[in-house]
Amino acid sequence: MPSTEITDEKPTSPSISETSCSVIKQSDIETSDVAEKVPKNQTSSHNVSNGDTAIDEIRGRKEDPSSGDENGPLTSEDDFPDGGLQAWLVVFGAMCSCFATFGYVNSWGIFQAYYQETILEDYSPSAIAWIGSIQVRSISLYLKTDVHNLRPIQYAMIFLPGLFVGRLFDIGYFRSVFLSCSVALVVATFLIAQCTQYWQFLLCQGFVVGLASGGIFGPSGAIIAHWFKKKRGRALGFRAMGSSIGGTVIPIAAKNLIPRIGFPWTVRIIGFILLLVVGICNLTIRRRLPPVNVKGGLFNLSAFRDAPFTIYCASSFFIFLGLYTVLTYVNVSATQLESLPELAFYFVAFANASSLFGRWMSALLADKTGHLNIMIPFTLFAGVLTYAWPFTHSTASLIVVTVIYGFCSGTYISLLSAPIMNLGGEGDVGRRIGMFMTITALGAIAGPPISGAINAATNGFKAVGLYAGSAVVVGIICLVIVRHLVLGKWTGRV
Repeated sequence: MPSTEITDEKPTSPSISETSCSVIKQSDIETSDVAEKVPKNQTSSHNVSNGDTAIDEIRGRKEDPSSGDENGPLTSEDDFPDGGLQAWLVVFGAMCSCFATFGYVNSWGIFQAYYQETILEDYSPSAIAWIGSIQVRSISLYLKTDVHNLRPIQYAMIFLPGLFVGRLFDIGYFRSVFLSCSVALVVATFLIAQCTQYWQFLLCQGFVVGLASGGIFGPSGAIIAHWFKKKRGRALGFRAMGSSIGGTVIPIAAKNLIPRIGFPWTVRIIGFILLLVVGICNLTIRRRLPPVNVKGGLFNLSAFRDAPFTIYCASSFFIFLGLYTVLTYVNVSATQLESLPELAFYFVAFANASSLFGRWMSALLADKTGHLNIMIPFTLFAGVLTYAWPFTHSTASLIVVTVIYGFCSGTYISLLSAPIMNLGGEGDVGRRIGMFMTITALGAIAGPPISGAINAATNGFKAVGLYAGSAVVVGIICLVIVRHLVLGKWTGRV
């Protein structure tokens, strides 16, 4: 199947014969005049009679798409490449984007420790934490003695721009956003090496790195929906492996390079690595389907009329309230077990390394067994381990919990956006993912402060584990409900 690069062209034509979303009316969709330039065999006007989306399966709709049914025509599975050199190059580029965004911000702990001991030694840990919290979210505000607790906070800043970036992606503004954010990420990283004042770190490493990462990460997921349908879970799993690789390599490299070559040159080396990685992203990632101007603005409230979509968003909110609590506090709990400081630092690296295998496993199995069928049991096991984590009484047992937890949480993260892609067509996949990511960010913002407040109030992690594990379990219950709504029964692949 030939591929056509669609660049930043604004949709103007009011007609549609290609893709559409199952949560909006067909009459509300306008396709771009770019579609006229795309070969007919790259777009779809097929009659989907067996319910191509989960919502269609719930409602049992088998109407002719031309009859005015509100779901409209959807792109047939046969129209997706689901493989080939260009498609897998896109996946490789998306994996690099995760390396440069999540993998990079996952290394915040080593930066905060260095700032607190040297450049910003006159500032409190909570003040320094705001740099990382702007990237994602700050728990040091609630637990001032913890200097390695900001990893989950960075997720919020990456998720929050998704609503805007997703909408721009749908209407054709992908390349300009992606390229500008790539440049901003690299430039901000090099500027970190020159920073000497608190406000400079806050601006460069907080605001610019966080927002640029969000602009890179969001479109890379929506792009996968253009190229893969039957093998979408595999593609998303391989994409997510990039964050595990980056989250393992960058902090370990930084910890070992800073004593040898100094902080400024360590940051510059990271900058050169990011330059190479985002360069690969921009060369390999390209959209396949034409832009579609879906009316309704940034936030399509009509999407929430569909119970599976709404409940799935709620499940992610609850799961993120507790999912990263273990990884947020595992270094602290390791120190309380009198582990060596050098070993305590590597606990998050252990989790990131094991999550790589969890993401790889989900990539291989998800399309055969169903995305939710993989996510539910492994995420439930992560919740159980969250309950068990505060009761570990030795370094060896904590390592075991951390490694298994990383594996299980990795399966959930790798497939996080797959059900959202399937709960609708490709016409507004960017906006749909953006709405979902924004709701997810709310859980990412609220979770760690709650954990920190509980820890401060109880002087321990047992109540924290109870809270976080229960939040994950509530999210799992929501996932089970979504699965049942989609299938209409308790067994099946979904």
